[in-house]
Amino acid sequence: MLQLRDTPGLIDPSLQPPTIAESGDPFASLRVVHLLARIPRGVPVRLRDLVDRLNAEYVDWSFTRSVVTDAIVQLQSNWMSDYRTVDGIALDEDHAGATVTIEDSSRVDPWIQRQLERLAGECRERLRAFAIDEGAIP
Repeated sequence: MLQLRDTPGLIDPSLQPPTIAESGDPFASLRVVHLLARIPRGVPVRLRDLVDRLNAEYVDWSFTRSVVTDAIVQLQSNWMSDYRTVDGIALDEDHAGATVTIEDSSRVDPWIQRQLERLAGECRERLRAFAIDEGAIP
């Protein structure tokens, strides 16, 4: 094992550049869906507010409206596949801009929890592949 010498006064090198959220990335989607799991049910929530909240909660990340919209559209598609209805997750436009409304029913929270578990599994798989391939992105 490499022996390092003690060098007092060195700056902390653990500075990390921001992560730019990308559409389809499970790490970004996990954060978006986690936020959606916590928004009020049955009322429209502005996408702009979601983007602002994500950027405030994850200061080392940068989220854009398109990334958030793409994650919501994927979630909406998953809902339609599971429940054969479009009523669960609605993307709309009003005078304040684009909004998302999540159905206020008892089936939503367990379903979103399963979506989060699936996304977390995808993240863990990416991390495992990264570690096995010594840093190669799958």
